[in-house]
Amino acid sequence: MKKYTVDQLRNLAVVSHGGAGKTTLAEAMLYLSGGVDRLGKVDDGTSTMDYDPDEVKRKSSINASVAPVEWNNHKINFIDTPGYSDFVGDVVGALRVADSVMVLVDAVSGVEVGTELMWRRIEEYDLPRMLVVNRMDRENANFFKAVESLTEFFGNRVAVAQIPVGEGDKFRGVIDLSSMKAYMWDDASGKNYSEVEIPADLLETAEEYREKLVEFAAESDEELLNKYFEGETLTQKDIEAGLEKALLSRSVYPVFCASGLKLTGIQPLMDAIVSLCPSPVSVGAVKGTAPGSEDVVERKPEETEPLSALVFKTMADPYVGKITMFRVYSGIVKSDSQVYNASRDRTERFGQIFMTKGKQQVPVSEVGPGDIAGVAKLAETTTGDTLADKDNPMILPRIDFPSSVLSMAVRPKSKGDEDKIGQGLTRLMEEDPTLKFDKDAESSELVVSGMGEVHLDIMADRLKRKFGVEVVLEEPKIPYRETIKNTVNVEGRHKKQTGGRGQFGHVWIEMSPLPSGTGFEFEDKVFGGAVPRQFIPAVEKGLREALPAGGVLAGFPLVDLKCSLYDGSSHPVDSSEMAFKIAAQLALKKGCTEATPILLEPILKVDVTVPEEFMGDVMGDFNKKRGRILGMEPEGRYQIVRALVPMSEMAKYSIDLRAMTGGRGMFTTEFSHYEEVPGSIATKIIEEANKEKEAQ
Repeated sequence: MKKYTVDQLRNLAVVSHGGAGKTTLAEAMLYLSGGVDRLGKVDDGTSTMDYDPDEVKRKSSINASVAPVEWNNHKINFIDTPGYSDFVGDVVGALRVADSVMVLVDAVSGVEVGTELMWRRIEEYDLPRMLVVNRMDRENANFFKAVESLTEFFGNRVAVAQIPVGEGDKFRGVIDLSSMKAYMWDDASGKNYSEVEIPADLLETAEEYREKLVEFAAESDEELLNKYFEGETLTQKDIEAGLEKALLSRSVYPVFCASGLKLTGIQPLMDAIVSLCPSPVSVGAVKGTAPGSEDVVERKPEETEPLSALVFKTMADPYVGKITMFRVYSGIVKSDSQVYNASRDRTERFGQIFMTKGKQQVPVSEVGPGDIAGVAKLAETTTGDTLADKDNPMILPRIDFPSSVLSMAVRPKSKGDEDKIGQGLTRLMEEDPTLKFDKDAESSELVVSGMGEVHLDIMADRLKRKFGVEVVLEEPKIPYRETIKNTVNVEGRHKKQTGGRGQFGHVWIEMSPLPSGTGFEFEDKVFGGAVPRQFIPAVEKGLREALPAGGVLAGFPLVDLKCSLYDGSSHPVDSSEMAFKIAAQLALKKGCTEATPILLEPILKVDVTVPEEFMGDVMGDFNKKRGRILGMEPEGRYQIVRALVPMSEMAKYSIDLRAMTGGRGMFTTEFSHYEEVPGSIATKIIEEANKEKEAQ
């Protein structure tokens, strides 16, 4: 692969709702630019970008993959992203290193749920974006209806830059509005197309849309605006220069049309990417901080600057091990060199650097600013780390991955595979930062969290395929607690006489409830040596040791109570620390029974972001889930509903919300506090917990 200068590079993330044809379009670009010899197909499992066994099986993208498309003496790093919301982590990583975005919509469906959700992510990164109405060959394809939906959702910055010649099975060309030329495809190869005059029946429509496009182009530049107002005709070069500025300033979202499957409209689309999308030079310097400080450091996209690069994806390759994908922002990275990881203060040994084209690796000797590449077998570097010059280090902002929304307990089908699960999940977490797992100290369950059901199902498939361990996913146990409602005085007496020395411990304890979240308090109120000083720590220790399983209702941990030792007695020979520990524990058990024990459940603070029309459904559902609405807050076209909801009601909320809102809702949760469980529900929980104990 030839070397390109920084201004010849384009880093383009491609996003859409699932099934809008991103991977097919990428394949078409690779094929027509000469990047691959034969055209692969997603449905046949032969596409360049969807090569992972899970992607081949499901016929859709699960991972972001990079392919360099060489066109018109430029290189487009095309980052194909998953469309399904469970794999949003890869989308976020791609957007973090892209300089612009191509948003695809289906010519039949227009803007769909996933398009809306992806748009919100793009807004967070404030990236320049172009829009493509794809799959123009589909039956019932309607370009102008799709444009209407784009305008409805994304506002009046949407500007038509091309219109189609024909739709559905009659789609055979595109009209470029900046040059006012039509391009027609003559055969199914996609390679043979000709520039012709605009068909007479489309001329009026083309002129109408061109006028709007010219306005957008003129508004971006004072000189062009003056020219426009003076009645001069803007040339194709003027319009493209104006649109390039407008795209960079986010004041226009130009709309194109194509069919990746029929290989129609692809070459003009690549021309538009090259002429309109910003290069790393146009985007300008990147900002970071000096290690260990808040001092801002800038790096220009130049080879002479110190190195700065960001790792945006990690993959586990069965043959070469861990592959680290990174984007260089400044300086040069060379194969077979030492590279400093500024995020971890470690030096890594780089072997052969390569460009990726799906699973194919193209070795290169070095990678310069603005480009994307990979390297294998780094020991400590993970996604989000900054690679830098050791003498002039900087740390780039990390990738802000979304929080997980669904947690499941994972257990092996075969006994003895517990260690394998832990090792496998650790490796999978390196690949996918939206995947988390933790061992619950209380229930001893391994709890894995991800972005949804499909995400966790694929995690289970990968554990089996890559690490040879089959697992079962179950709902995790809810961490219930027990406490008391009343104050009681209780006696604990432990007396045991065997041959030789006996055991004697005797305590009087006052047990009282504490405010929620306080935990446990111990108070020594003994006067006159009724309990010798040396045994008082044993009383406290005995109580604390009994708390984790001390609940009398179902053996859940005891919380929010105070135990005050105020009296007791001892034996000069038979008393011991152990005897007083046991006496304290007997008093605790007796006191819990007498002081009106109650069951507590964890309550979560839930923030749900939904379009306004779904607010009623969300609030009604929270009421069914025993939730309390705290309030609402507008956020653009969306509303944020805040509520407190019991954790037990939120186990499958990601699935419920997706069903309620057609996938348009998003939510976050965090632990808030514990609350008493209503009587009828508490009875069921206690019965189930006791049955489980008996079964064990």
